[in-house]
Amino acid sequence: MAKNIAVIGDSESIKGFGAVGLDIYPCEANEEAAQLFRKIADTDTYAVIFLTEEIFAITEKERKRYEDKQTPAVIPIPGVKGNTGIGAKRLSSFVEQAVGSDILFQ
Repeated sequence: MAKNIAVIGDSESIKGFGAVGLDIYPCEANEEAAQLFRKIADTDTYAVIFLTEEIFAITEKERKRYEDKQTPAVIPIPGVKGNTGIGAKRLSSFVEQAVGSDILFQ
């Protein structure tokens, strides 16, 4: 069974993803973000969930439930407000775990 890709974030940041066939979930209120993320992640419909960096930061507690699971992969993306560096820091930590040293951003 094929799984889909979801994108959660403010509507301005994610509307383009809908044009290429991804399932978009606009979330303007920070209070709704955690609940929306859990609802989407628990459906077992999505292999990948992209979160704008703002939503990624405020859903840390909820994301930890899925860190040891194969799916969904939860990936931060920059929003229209700009890049906060969360994605680069996360990639750097993964590389450091795998290789034993940060070879990307030294």
